[in-house]
Amino acid sequence: MRKSGRPTMVDVAADAGVSLKTVSRVINGQPNVDAALIERVNASIARLGFHRNALAASLRSGSRDTIGFLAADLSNTFYMTVAAAVSTVAIGRGMQVIMASSEEDARAERTLALDLCQRRVGGLILVPAGEDQSYLAGEVAAGTPVVFLDRPGGGLEADAVLIDNRGGAHAAVAELLRYGHERIALLFDSPSIFTMAERRQGFLDAFAEAGRIPDPALLVSDLHTPAAARDAMERLLEAEHPPTAVFCANNRSTIGALEAILPRDAEVAVTGFDDFELAQVLPRRIRIVDYDTDRMGTVAAETLFARIDGSAGSSRFLLPTRLVDRGGYGR
Repeated sequence: MRKSGRPTMVDVAADAGVSLKTVSRVINGQPNVDAALIERVNASIARLGFHRNALAASLRSGSRDTIGFLAADLSNTFYMTVAAAVSTVAIGRGMQVIMASSEEDARAERTLALDLCQRRVGGLILVPAGEDQSYLAGEVAAGTPVVFLDRPGGGLEADAVLIDNRGGAHAAVAELLRYGHERIALLFDSPSIFTMAERRQGFLDAFAEAGRIPDPALLVSDLHTPAAARDAMERLLEAEHPPTAVFCANNRSTIGALEAILPRDAEVAVTGFDDFELAQVLPRRIRIVDYDTDRMGTVAAETLFARIDGSAGSSRFLLPTRLVDRGGYGR
């Protein structure tokens, strides 16, 4: 008599009168299994109410029914939105997604990426935290495709799905300059991060195109959290010559800047890169460099599955941006 609890593959094998290996081959859809055996195994699965734990099976057996998604910071809504789009494509292919976060640490990125490959994921979507991903060359040669997302990889030929960071920042700051703002602050994270470097360059491009030079005192970097951006914005507002506008290079900096500006009702125009939750209900109008985050995750996943299916080569997809209004709720 079978013990109580959730039925296992062993229970299915015993009920069908076949080997455990045969049950595994039927469940995994492997070829060259006798039709009569398939019918017997499926009948036992239905009779016992067996449900396969696909993720656990993958981690135990190394079957390639999962893909890996290694983000830089899963607490950021941007990466969670991308992950949801990746998951939607994967589920449509009958696969699961294992997610992990490097927390912007290059050593953690390497450890986690190699760990996912050792679990024999079918492919890996990776947001680089470090500058060199050549450590994955052996895995790619062994058949594990890699797609870089949000930032290009280094030392490894692979597909990349990126945002037009430089162009989006240039358009945003050029608009502020056209509106007559000359003292424009820039709040951004570490300049060693590819997206931050590109957006900073877009900021500088707009000034150069207008024949102007930004005040270096208004360019503040290494703002990793909204609180850090808030503190930086407060210092700028208290300066002898405060900015009349601010360009925030990511959504966390935008949130922090608004935390400093709104309580003071300071007359500072705000433009930020990346949309964020509740931006629509802000009490004042701001401008946002927006893009289709769902599209980004979908393209990354579809590109990865194309490589898994045997498509050769590598490509770079550049996601376009656009300036949109947010806020002004109730006015």
